[in-house]
Amino acid sequence: MKKLFMSAAVIALMASCTQEKGVTVSVSNPLKIDRVEEIVEVSADDILGKLKLDETEEFVITDENNAEVPYQLTADNKIIFPVTVKSEATTSYNIIKGQPSHINTLVYGRQYPERLDDIAWENDKAAYRAYGPALQQTGEKAYGYDVFTKSVSELVVEDRYAMDLDPDTRAMIKQLREEGKKAEADSLANAISYHIDHGNGMDCYAVGPTLGGGTAALMSDSAIVYPYCYRNFEILDNGPLRFTVKLEYNPLTIDGDTTVVETRLIQLDKGSHLNRTTVSYTSLKKDYPIGVGLVLHEAFPDRYSMNQEGGYIAYSDPTTEPKSDNGIIYMGAVFPNALELAKVQLFDKPVSGAIGHVLGINTYQPGDEFEYYWGSAWSKCGFDDERWNSYLEEYAMKVRNPLIVAVK
Repeated sequence: MKKLFMSAAVIALMASCTQEKGVTVSVSNPLKIDRVEEIVEVSADDILGKLKLDETEEFVITDENNAEVPYQLTADNKIIFPVTVKSEATTSYNIIKGQPSHINTLVYGRQYPERLDDIAWENDKAAYRAYGPALQQTGEKAYGYDVFTKSVSELVVEDRYAMDLDPDTRAMIKQLREEGKKAEADSLANAISYHIDHGNGMDCYAVGPTLGGGTAALMSDSAIVYPYCYRNFEILDNGPLRFTVKLEYNPLTIDGDTTVVETRLIQLDKGSHLNRTTVSYTSLKKDYPIGVGLVLHEAFPDRYSMNQEGGYIAYSDPTTEPKSDNGIIYMGAVFPNALELAKVQLFDKPVSGAIGHVLGINTYQPGDEFEYYWGSAWSKCGFDDERWNSYLEEYAMKVRNPLIVAVK
């Protein structure tokens, strides 16, 4: 798919004709590394007020080369757009009245009631899901985030669900099995399964009764108080550059208190392997440790790393079939500040192939919002242990040293 752009000459003419009404956004990079296609935010009220736009007018954002830059208006009244800033440099973007070009949506998610109320979302790098009330009603224990690997930038999750759940094909598979044609039924089932890579990735990550791919949980006397599936949800942003979903959970039972309710705000931007997540709890009466966990599996018991001061944890996951050609899923979590504690906490005995978690632990105080980042990459997209850990280390640096944005 192609993205449509106005010519540089047309944009330059628009800029010169409306220069006095334009708004300049200055972006400075405090780090000694380049920041490439990183999403920044500015207040929509600030920009729209300076441009003096009415309800029918739109605007265009251009960089210093007069190339148009895509943007999105978010539910929290921000304008977000990607910027590229060299090491310890400053660059400017211009916002003027005008008709923006069409851009392709590469960040999208929705609830899938047809698949037990999954909420699944993706961007151009990775795809994820959180389990819902219909799954909880089955009795299956699945507490953590799940991961869908992907090897293309295009949206794939919608097609995967549609293919895997196609009622006509499912009916045919059932009929073949009833007729004793097992090989034919298995072949057809494999042809539609999203647990098999058909050229763009697959579902080969095992969550089970664990924190999965980076779920946060309160801890009582070192024991994880597992959250279950979400109770209510609200999708706030849905592309083209950002997906945001708000999840509310059923009350937890912690130290005999059954009134503690968890809320999560999960945000995934284009170009990022990690989800920014904000967790809060109501009715909590005292401080508790809060741990973010990555599940460890028997096949790779020691393929984890943790950096307490650097503020990240990582794990190289063997996938659901370690001896197959599924590759390796690289899991990680990043924290805005140094961790109070990073450790491995093992189960008394393995559970469905899981042996415990690598945990990043901080303290949650009543009324706080706990923010962190979690996500994944895939070996079939060029990642290895070293590259993934470097990505997490650099991501933590960027979180701690955000781009400096000024509106003029």
